[in-house]
Amino acid sequence: MKDPNLLEDLVAVSPGMEIWWDSSPVILENWYAKLLAKASDADKPVLKAQFARMYDSGDPMGQLFRGVTTNPPLSLQAIQDDPPRWEEAAKEILAENPDLDTEGLFWQLYKQVVKQGSDMFLPLFEASGYKEGYLSGQVDPRSAFDKDAMLAQALELHEINPNVMIKVPGTAQGYDVIEELTARGIATNNTLTFILPQLLDCAKTVKRGLEKARADGVDLSKWRSVITHMEARYGDLGGLREAGAEVGVEITEADVRHAELAIFKKAYHTVKERGYESKMLSCSLRLGPTVDGVQHLWHLEEKAGADIVVTCPPPLIDQLLNFPRAGEIRFDPERIDADAPEEVMEKLLKVPYFARAYDEDGYTREEYNTHPALVRTAEAFSKATNEMVAFADSCLKGACKA
Repeated sequence: MKDPNLLEDLVAVSPGMEIWWDSSPVILENWYAKLLAKASDADKPVLKAQFARMYDSGDPMGQLFRGVTTNPPLSLQAIQDDPPRWEEAAKEILAENPDLDTEGLFWQLYKQVVKQGSDMFLPLFEASGYKEGYLSGQVDPRSAFDKDAMLAQALELHEINPNVMIKVPGTAQGYDVIEELTARGIATNNTLTFILPQLLDCAKTVKRGLEKARADGVDLSKWRSVITHMEARYGDLGGLREAGAEVGVEITEADVRHAELAIFKKAYHTVKERGYESKMLSCSLRLGPTVDGVQHLWHLEEKAGADIVVTCPPPLIDQLLNFPRAGEIRFDPERIDADAPEEVMEKLLKVPYFARAYDEDGYTREEYNTHPALVRTAEAFSKATNEMVAFADSCLKGACKA
């Protein structure tokens, strides 16, 4: 097993890069235990040392993980990871709030997941002078098209802890919420974002919110903005290959990764060049592509040198720790500035699904709501939310009552 690991190598050549944990921090201990249990005896000491560097409550400024992203599926996983813990939490909530209905109990449980996770990163938040240690708590995805509901939820989540960053979807209504929250000095993470028009819309929206906040004398000391690009969800879930087939263009695995990276890099450089105060966040990462029988890590390799956030879920970290070619990977700090091959871009730009996504003006704000990647991701997040509601319902009906 390579030591230091690939994420540590990537950060070493990328000034300003932050690695975030893409799950609830409450599962960290169980995740560690599971990885150790399946590791070889030779790898166990290396893993233990790396775990100690990933999250260190005694030395938060020295740890690898600089923040956290969560969403409804990840919060559901936290509950599924330790049902007795959350059944007990439900009992306590119901004892204090006996009149709660199912939706009310769900919301209180969700806020508990956010609270317990954000508590774990408060030491880093405070030690960094409120620059790092944020945990993203997402508004209910079932409210993705309801501005008033999202704003009310966001203000509740904001009250949980000072390091709770509000995760708001890239819907037409979501950008109105982001502008309002920014104007109030509340940190935001723009999610369900896949295309350049959304990414730059967010940067412009945040700029307007900041102008209002400063004009009103709002305290911005605990404010941050990150703009998430859900890369593989754009390419795979959104259907880039299928869109290519519709116009007679064959899209390979490598082409898909090039397309995702092209959008991300264009957004990254535009945000930097225009002086926007948001930071790009890369998520939904995959291993690959495999080219000439060799598996690469383009989603990481191509971002070497970037001043961004890279958020990694537990399964991806597991794959990276055990990547067969880990010892061969050399991160080039200038790769973030490298363009996709010209012939690949010519092919991709023949596909309207990509051409519009790569054009700052390729979609109107109202059209975001019907983008296939957004629709499918919102549906998946809503499904996970409904499963959390079902857990709350079982508690309410007696399974979790004292």
